[in-house]
Amino acid sequence: MQPFTAEVVRILKEIPEGYVVTYGQVARMAGSPRAARQVVRILHTMSEKHGLPWHRVVNARGEIAVPDEELKELQRMLLQGEDVEFLSDGRVDLSVFE
Repeated sequence: MQPFTAEVVRILKEIPEGYVVTYGQVARMAGSPRAARQVVRILHTMSEKHGLPWHRVVNARGEIAVPDEELKELQRMLLQGEDVEFLSDGRVDLSVFE
């Protein structure tokens, strides 16, 4: 596993229940602020294998960014199950997590 990938996996595993971060925040914490898309790839390919809390990561606008409607609804349900609240337009208020 590449060092950046290992660091992303470590960071993702440390996201506490009920907390939301963005792909860009994870990339910055891992040392590559412009690698948000790489974080997406890591989540997509390694979440199951490494037990990553994929549902706690949203895009920079606070939106659930998975294209599949079933997965989008699952992510929303998982977040709501952790008491994450959504705004009326369906976004997470990221200012709550700053």
